[in-house]
Amino acid sequence: MFPTLLHEIVAFARGHWRGLLLLLLGVLLPLVLIAELTEDVFRDGGFAWDTAILEWYRAHRTPTLTSAALALGVIGGVRVLPFAALAIALLLVRAGARVHAWYLALALSGAALLNLLAKLIFQRPRPDELGAVLVESGFSFPSGHAMGNAAFGIALGLIFWRSRLGWPVSVLGVFWGVLLAASRNYLGVHYPTDVIVGFLSAAAWAYGLYLIMGRRWPALRRSPGGVDDTLGTPETEAEPLAPSEKGRTH
Repeated sequence: MFPTLLHEIVAFARGHWRGLLLLLLGVLLPLVLIAELTEDVFRDGGFAWDTAILEWYRAHRTPTLTSAALALGVIGGVRVLPFAALAIALLLVRAGARVHAWYLALALSGAALLNLLAKLIFQRPRPDELGAVLVESGFSFPSGHAMGNAAFGIALGLIFWRSRLGWPVSVLGVFWGVLLAASRNYLGVHYPTDVIVGFLSAAAWAYGLYLIMGRRWPALRRSPGGVDDTLGTPETEAEPLAPSEKGRTH
């Protein structure tokens, strides 16, 4: 199963590398433009409202909220999120929804790559450590937690959008991404612009990847539960499966 899945991923990347590259550049280049236009602002600590929002969070911290924000940071960080995504991907593969599984994997890995490149380009220092709940290494812009969890939540929403669970999963996915983003501001480890741009960049990447993969594998635009669980697209209007998907049912 896994060698076949890996072969399909490689074949997809080879056949669609131009589209994937254009998508990556389409998300990254606006960030570079922002960097050029706001270099002096970022060097001086960001926009005035960046600092004002951080001060508001600082003034409203409580032990309970701080514990919750720290827990969210762990769950949405590299020690938990990748393994949670892997577990969901394996469940999708087991259910026969292989294309949905590696769409989720590519959405997260692509967001991570974009985040790494953007941090290297911007190299924005983190907010004042004296006002932060904890000290984290690395650059500040854009927020890795915001990008990773936004990509995760939005990808899950798109995966289940045409299923009976579409609305609940989509709402929870977006809420999760927003909650993680807000928690990073609460902890004082990111400016608001870090998490806003990170969230929007991840959303653009996840949706663009969904469109590219959906054209190659129309099954992605259906529910992981199969045609019977797919809403909004009558079976007679469904596009034919790609050769790699033929002979497979959900």
